[in-house]
Amino acid sequence: MKLSNSAHYSLFLLSSILGFSSASANSHLNDDSPCVARSPTSGLYYDLNAISLAPPEWKNGKKVDREARDESWHAKGHDYPANFIINVCAPVLENVTDVVGVDASRWANVSAFYEQAGKIYSMGEQASEPFFRGRKLVLNYTNGSPCPDDANTASGNSSIRTKSTLMSFLCDRDALPNQATPSFVGTMDSCTYYFEIRSSAACGGIAVDPNSGGLGPGGVFGVIVLIAVAAYLIGGCAYQRTVMHQRGWRQCPNFSLWAGMFDFVKDMFTIIFSSVGNCFRFGRSNRGYQRASHGDDTRGGIFGAIGGRGGRAGSGGRGDVDAENRLIDQLDETWDD
Repeated sequence: MKLSNSAHYSLFLLSSILGFSSASANSHLNDDSPCVARSPTSGLYYDLNAISLAPPEWKNGKKVDREARDESWHAKGHDYPANFIINVCAPVLENVTDVVGVDASRWANVSAFYEQAGKIYSMGEQASEPFFRGRKLVLNYTNGSPCPDDANTASGNSSIRTKSTLMSFLCDRDALPNQATPSFVGTMDSCTYYFEIRSSAACGGIAVDPNSGGLGPGGVFGVIVLIAVAAYLIGGCAYQRTVMHQRGWRQCPNFSLWAGMFDFVKDMFTIIFSSVGNCFRFGRSNRGYQRASHGDDTRGGIFGAIGGRGGRAGSGGRGDVDAENRLIDQLDETWDD
């Protein structure tokens, strides 16, 4: 079925509304926000702050937030002779000391590490700028502990490489909002470590920064209602025009229902205004009658005389013509005065 120009316009309008609602929900995010990345293909923002762990707050020796974690995310090494501890966009929650090859002033910035043979090795320092490599959302930590000696060092190259971590985030819609599951993928030279992290925060497009003034529940409900009404009107008009071949106002969905409601409202307004107008006219006529009834006594006497004469003439036959003429002349003189 070929759509008409109006149908194409309706679909364009609906897509514009959907795009506007999506932009409104994410307008508070930008490319400079910490731990936030923008997809170059879809334009949606991915907010990883939900899985970025912060140290719990303590008051009088008690933890204020009971749901706050006391430890960072853990990943098993499997065939690697160590397990790994990682945080996202923030340093690890553990108190890390005596890190191999790292100055004491930088221990607080370690965001990934492992312990082997009683020694702690850093796999990189804090970074809060995730980015997209193609369609993959990744985060990279660098400047960790020195890597083991390699061919370049053996050949006399004095430069020393340091351990680094590369994390790829995968969407898991079944995960809890603040839950992340890291998995160790592997390392080729015990220098660069690759992980995959599954989380609902990596699904993108719907994340809202709690510190910003984004849409509240009422705003979200309003956007949903607006989209529903637009879909009803646009879809109904397109169906009536293309399938039912209606034109004019009959293109509107459920035209008979809306026309009946409009006629009902119009009739009610007509009845109400007519009633008010009749009451207004009745009041004016009543006041005029009262003024006429309280007129001049002479005028009243003349009307009484005419009424009396008329009554007698009707009951007794034909009256005196001259007497009637005199009464008429007297009446004219009275009105002239």
